[in-house]
Amino acid sequence: MLLIKNGRVIDNMPGGAGDPGADVLIEGGRIVDISRHIPATGDITVVDAMGAFVTPGLVDMHVHLRDPGYEHKEDIITGAAAAAAGGVTTCCCMPNTSPVADSPEVIRYIIEKARHAPVAVLPYGAVTVGQQGRELTDFAALKAAGAIALSDDGNPVQSAAVMRRAMQEARKNDMLIISHCEDAELAQNFAVNEGRVSRATGLPGRPAIAEEIMVARDAMLAAETGARVHIAHVSTAGSVGIIRKAKAAGVRITAETCPQYFILTEEEIPAQGAMARVNPPLRTREDVDAVITGICDGTIDAIATDHAPHSAEEKARPLADAPSGIPGLETSLALISTFLYHPGHISPEVIVRLTSQNPAAILGIKAGTLAIGAAADVVVFDPEEEWRVDPDMFKSKARNSPFAGMTLRGKVKYTLSRGKIVYRD
Repeated sequence: MLLIKNGRVIDNMPGGAGDPGADVLIEGGRIVDISRHIPATGDITVVDAMGAFVTPGLVDMHVHLRDPGYEHKEDIITGAAAAAAGGVTTCCCMPNTSPVADSPEVIRYIIEKARHAPVAVLPYGAVTVGQQGRELTDFAALKAAGAIALSDDGNPVQSAAVMRRAMQEARKNDMLIISHCEDAELAQNFAVNEGRVSRATGLPGRPAIAEEIMVARDAMLAAETGARVHIAHVSTAGSVGIIRKAKAAGVRITAETCPQYFILTEEEIPAQGAMARVNPPLRTREDVDAVITGICDGTIDAIATDHAPHSAEEKARPLADAPSGIPGLETSLALISTFLYHPGHISPEVIVRLTSQNPAAILGIKAGTLAIGAAADVVVFDPEEEWRVDPDMFKSKARNSPFAGMTLRGKVKYTLSRGKIVYRD
């Protein structure tokens, strides 16, 4: 048995806990009691959470674990270790692997390897064969193998006709489609936002409209087909506005953003180069402010990391040639604490909603709660402790964080997965 004492327990789910003075008792990998002054008697491990939040483990809807095929960047085991260090107890991995997770065989490979991981790893299946945007995969077979949703993330489904058929088929199979919203012809593989920095550097820019056109298209297709669509990595003010209007009209649409899009702007590019290259690109201060507003008013349902590790050699290339992506699992919760909670934008309860409760509900998985009887996926998080981001200390294989050297306020102290301590600060 394990007992967490003296923390501020936070959970928004029906039947969950919300008592700031409660203890949490765990036995057999499940939460068996949440009440005040549970005695620490017998053969029991005690975790002192004095001054800390005790919350459900994070459910990260958007990670790239690179396995199979790109294990030099990351693999399921190292990615899961990074997740544990960041308070993530369920991470959902995108299918842009090699081979692509477009078949039951690859889905089963991921699930089998994940049995040895310290946290839950749940795979997405590809929308189209090879993520080529032409032929739909067998949605029913992917679901039967264990795929929890569908995405071609990394590649937008460029054809509206293909996406329409995908939504129709996804609705038949009661599956969520997670959309990487960019018009490929507008976005190309340009490294930076179209704006002041692209003009100053002479680099071709990736315009905001490339994202917004596809968000509008997929919102309209979801309205027409009745399918569920989730918009990945929202980065522009226009996208936030489109999603807000679609929700008001009753469209079955949800959305996520990532810490880089509510913290950093395109002005990081001259200073950090490829270290700040992400996809979609960092935008303007106006976009950052709109994303924060969307988080605060509920337009944006979830915060994910888009953990996208690359090797040092790849990120050392010139900006135009380097791959997009940064490791995010180990810094996300601290960044949320530093830039959203401490400035007063959101409460601890909203953090739980954005990082645990909503993602679990969107995906329809049993996670994101401290309810009695639930799996004991728990984070003990000190919101006040300051620490300096040192990528050399990451569990991830990747080191290319644009937050390197930044002092953050808020630190994961313990992560429990199924009642087992999988990370201790």
